[in-house]
Amino acid sequence: MTLSTPGLSHVCDLTVELDPIREMGQGRGGARRIIPIVGGLMEGPRLQGRVLNVGADWQTVFADGLAELDTRYALETHDGAVIEIQNYGLRHGPPEVMARVAAGEPVDPGAYYMRTHARMETGDARYAWVNRTLFVGTGARLADKVKVSLFAID
Repeated sequence: MTLSTPGLSHVCDLTVELDPIREMGQGRGGARRIIPIVGGLMEGPRLQGRVLNVGADWQTVFADGLAELDTRYALETHDGAVIEIQNYGLRHGPPEVMARVAAGEPVDPGAYYMRTHARMETGDARYAWVNRTLFVGTGARLADKVKVSLFAID
């Protein structure tokens, strides 16, 4: 028996606007911080709308510089459906590159690794397909926002 190789299809690009980082200090596994999610846009072939002003990224930054991204927030489609998204990811790269990212400087996203996997949920029957689909994404951290390109795993 040969199993198929999963494909990817582009769903949307998210521009997630952020409030300033709230440092929590050193936790059990690393430096903890909360980054409030305060809005943004959702644009793409399967989902369009906006990022709602609800949610946050609960990060852990480990001693080696690896950032574990753990977000939960809400999306509203152009036609009024509300979708919850839980997005878990990793971001890392050479220390000098990550220092520039942390300073809010423009950095080519190809210079570091930022990948996510996401689950979405809604009660709106028009978008029930998101309840049965897994998603992966690539990302970039900018000074006051994050960009994520989401793909459905076919």
